[in-house]
Amino acid sequence: MPACLDWKNSGFGIYIHWPFCQSKCPYCDFNSHVNKEISNIDWKKAYLFELKRYHLETSDRLVNSIFFGGGTPSLMDPSIVSGIVDQIAKLWGLKDNVEISLEANPSSVESQKFLDFKAAGVNRVSIGVQALNDKDLKKLGRLHSVNDALKAISIGHKVFNKTSFDLIYARQEQTINEWRNELKLALSFEPDHLSLYQLTIEPNTAFGKLFKNGKLLGLPKENVSSELYHITEEICSSNGLLPYEISNYSKQNHQSIHNKIYWNYGDYIGVGPGAHGRITTSLGRYATQSHSNPAKWLSHAHEKSGESLRTCLSKKDQAEEMVMMGLRLNSGISKNRYHLLSGKTFNEKNLTNLINDDLVLIERGYIKATQNGKAVLNSLILNLLLN
Repeated sequence: MPACLDWKNSGFGIYIHWPFCQSKCPYCDFNSHVNKEISNIDWKKAYLFELKRYHLETSDRLVNSIFFGGGTPSLMDPSIVSGIVDQIAKLWGLKDNVEISLEANPSSVESQKFLDFKAAGVNRVSIGVQALNDKDLKKLGRLHSVNDALKAISIGHKVFNKTSFDLIYARQEQTINEWRNELKLALSFEPDHLSLYQLTIEPNTAFGKLFKNGKLLGLPKENVSSELYHITEEICSSNGLLPYEISNYSKQNHQSIHNKIYWNYGDYIGVGPGAHGRITTSLGRYATQSHSNPAKWLSHAHEKSGESLRTCLSKKDQAEEMVMMGLRLNSGISKNRYHLLSGKTFNEKNLTNLINDDLVLIERGYIKATQNGKAVLNSLILNLLLN
């Protein structure tokens, strides 16, 4: 496959960012804002304008996935979701197995609203549970209770074809046994997909500021975090949820199509405040970024373009991004694809050393991170990309 068509290795997705939340969680570094006055008409128009503009550059393709992220997209008026899905179907057309996902917080879940989102075209919901422990939910700044979360999961299963939910582990004062029990409770709902993330402390968050000042207490030691990761994989695998990416587990045929577009380095349009994208045109492959301030994005989207930055990616940039994203997947990265993108091959001496250190393995031309490699993925990538 020619480098200009490389995106076809994974497909084409559209990400819609809804930037509003009921409150800001202390660990969250996403572009989210609390705003009680929102003009649904203005926001819907802005999204539709942006989609028309991007269609001019990418008209010759069908859409594999649409993902409504945030923020809290379940706070959106379903008419906005419906308008966006209809516009995308009209402009590009949808694949027969198109995945249309929407993130939801349990505190904003209502049966009728989920039914309205389904009528708008959504066929997959991702619920931000984060913890199944009321004490820890409070620490994480969540507005829902465990009962709210379990109710939301139940409603999601009844309404949508596919339901996923998120949990965060390696939390403050969390013990290994507590995580085992929490994970077993989650699995008792027989989910077809789980996203299970270790708590990370980002600098520009409330948790980040507390950590800097030595006031975020009870975080697990590195060896405990590592054990929690291995327990997570062990329990999920024994319950039929196999890891296909470092933080994601699914039953067969329930992997997230949209997230795999990211990790397999496909093309995706990012629409909404702070949204990022990767777009291949006849002139090259570009990284796009939108204005992060909601009011500024809304104004610019109505006037001309919500995009604030567009950067042409060199062959080296593309190859390195493909490696950084693809090694997160159990399927790994293709040596041949790396060569087609970069015009180079991996340093065989470095690769041999990584194999001997049990950090990577090679199967049928694909480089895959081992369990040990996943634990030190960032340094592994740096070593693999050394010339």
